[in-house]
Amino acid sequence: MNRDSSSQAPVEDLADTRPILIVPYMWIGDFVRGHTVVRVLKARWPNRPVDLLVSTQCAPLVDYMPGVRSGIVWDLPRSRLALARQWGLAKLLRANHYGTALMLPRTWKCALAPALAGVPERIGFVGEARFGLLNQWRWGERHLPRFVDTLAALAQPDGAPLAPEWPVPQLVVPAGERERWRQGNGLGTGPAIALAPGSVGSSKRWTYYAEAAKLFAEQGLDVWVVGGPAEKSMATAIVAAGGPRVRDLTGNDLRNGILAAASASVAISNDSGLMHIAAAVGTPTMGIFGPTNPYLWAPLNGLAATIQTKSVVPCQPCQRPVCTMNEHRCMRDIPATDVVDAARRVVAEATGR
Repeated sequence: MNRDSSSQAPVEDLADTRPILIVPYMWIGDFVRGHTVVRVLKARWPNRPVDLLVSTQCAPLVDYMPGVRSGIVWDLPRSRLALARQWGLAKLLRANHYGTALMLPRTWKCALAPALAGVPERIGFVGEARFGLLNQWRWGERHLPRFVDTLAALAQPDGAPLAPEWPVPQLVVPAGERERWRQGNGLGTGPAIALAPGSVGSSKRWTYYAEAAKLFAEQGLDVWVVGGPAEKSMATAIVAAGGPRVRDLTGNDLRNGILAAASASVAISNDSGLMHIAAAVGTPTMGIFGPTNPYLWAPLNGLAATIQTKSVVPCQPCQRPVCTMNEHRCMRDIPATDVVDAARRVVAEATGR
């Protein structure tokens, strides 16, 4: 067998053209990181189409993921089994004649529809008593050293050794689409800073985006605030502080955030889905980390800079969604001037390249 140098996975039967279904994590950042699985699968089975089950929120990402044939948009509620929805999804999967389904989450619910559809190969990690729903098991999830190893191991033959490096997630946005997006939003062609102040969990939110936006604007830079509807109030405060060079680009469509990240000179983000999007489209990305560990959660394709407090905070990293001690010092002790100075260096380096 040949080996693909990007993934070190064996290239298998080229005549096999059965479609593959991936059931990914539906958090935006984990969904982006899951593109590694697509790339490993395409190295192993170049001629097998790969589809993703996708939520309405994550659906725009599929259009920019090389190697993905299509996304199946099918929203399942997080807190209910929703048997009628599962049965409808199973009928759709059966009609597409999938040969293999990879279930990345370890939940019973995510494996139900592929089992009801009779997908011949149903692969996943042990979890939530999924006996009968899966017929190919992977047993070592808790012993794998990194999140990416956990994902990519499902796309490898059972028992295959872990590669030292996996292919990184990749989002490809055509230059023409970026230009049309800028024109459609009345944005100039000069350098711009994208700020992503939101995150799942308030403890991961840096405190001083408004001050940073004001400093960037005073230095003659355009600033775009990106995020979803939950970030609208934060965006309003940031625009009010920064003045006319600061634009609120938050909204319901994730595609807007993707194109903003792809069009910006540098993206500054909390540990969030938009941080992973910006890195995956190749934009120099600065991640502000407080309660979470950048070793575990930094984008797989790297950061232009990791910003953390210089103070000693004994509880860091706590991994908690809400700060319960030390008055959120892990984020509150990162001054706006540190972030702005680092961003200026990143922009200068990117311009030089």
